[in-house]
Amino acid sequence: MKGLSHEQVMDIGSIEALMALFGNFDQNIKFIEEEVGVRITAKETRLLITGEEEPVKLAVRVIQELLDMIRNHETLNISRIDYAIQLARSGKEDVIHELMTDVICVNYRGQQVRCKTLGQKRYVQAISKNDIVFGIGPAGTGKTYLAMAMAVTAFRNKEVRRIVLTRPAVEAGEKLGFLPGDLQNKVDPYLRPLYDALYDLLGTETYNKLMERGIIEIAPLAYMRGRTLDDSFIILDEAQNTTSEQMKMFLTRLGQGSRAIVTGDVTQMDLPPGKKSGLVEASHILQEIKGLEFVYLTYKDVVRHELVMRIIEAYGRYEKRTQMGGKAKKRTGKENRK
Repeated sequence: MKGLSHEQVMDIGSIEALMALFGNFDQNIKFIEEEVGVRITAKETRLLITGEEEPVKLAVRVIQELLDMIRNHETLNISRIDYAIQLARSGKEDVIHELMTDVICVNYRGQQVRCKTLGQKRYVQAISKNDIVFGIGPAGTGKTYLAMAMAVTAFRNKEVRRIVLTRPAVEAGEKLGFLPGDLQNKVDPYLRPLYDALYDLLGTETYNKLMERGIIEIAPLAYMRGRTLDDSFIILDEAQNTTSEQMKMFLTRLGQGSRAIVTGDVTQMDLPPGKKSGLVEASHILQEIKGLEFVYLTYKDVVRHELVMRIIEAYGRYEKRTQMGGKAKKRTGKENRK
C-alpha cells in the first residue's frame, strides 16, 4: 500500500452493525483492506478509512453496500464481499441494492430467498420469461435451489398444479441392485439434494403433506418415459449425466401449462466413457429455439464457501492449460511427421 494521503470517517450507527461488518476475527475488514488497499480502524461506532484517494472512495462505496446487506439481515461472507468489491470497481454497486429487493419467495422460516449475483438474476429472469430454461454452471451457483424456489413460487401463485423433480441415476444398472431396500430406497441417495432443498423451502410438515397428495413428485429420470406432464413445474437436475436419448425423452414430456428447468455442470460428468452428454448435445442443437433459453453461470456466481469459488477457478485454469498443452503436442507431432 502506498502513502496514506487520504482519509474518511464513516458512522456505522450501531455496535451490532459494526460487529457484523467486521466478522469473526475481523476477517471481513481484513479482506477489504487487502483487496482494496486501505487501512480501516474502528472507534466506538465509527470507522476511519485511510489510504490513497481512489481506494478510500472505493472502500466507502463497498462498505455502504455491505451495511445495506446487514440491515436487510443478509449474512456477510468473503465471497459476497469479494463480489461487492468487483461490482463497485466496475461502477455497478447499485446492483447489490436491486438484488436485495428482488424476493423470489419466502421459506418456511420466514426468510427471504433472493438472487445474490447478476448471473443468478439473469437465470431467474429467464425462468420467468421462458417455458424451458437450461441453467449451466459450476457447483455452488444456486442452479438447483433457485429453480426450486421458482417452482414453489409458481405453485403458491397457482400457476401450476404440481412440482416434478427428477435426476438421472447414473448407476441405475447393476450397482443399484446391491443397495438395500425397495426401488425407492435404492434411488433415494441420488435424489437427496432435491429433498434437502425442498425441506429448506417448505419445511418438513408441508413437504410431507404435498408429497402425500401427489403435488410434489421426486423420481429418477427413467420414470418419466411415456408420460405427458400438464400444469407442472418440472426440474431436471444433474442433466450433464443424461444421455442424448434421455434428454430428448425428457424435453418431449412437457405438456400444456408446464414449464421445465434443466440444470447441470458440464465439468462434472459421470457418464461411462464414450457416452455423449445429453446436456452438451442439447446446448448445440437447441440454441435457436424460441421460448427456450440457456443461462451460463460462472465461478463469479458461486455463493457457497469462498474456497469453492477459488477451487473452481483453479480447476478452470488447470483444464485450460491442459487443453493448450494437448493442442501444442498435436501441432508438434504433425510438424515432426512432415
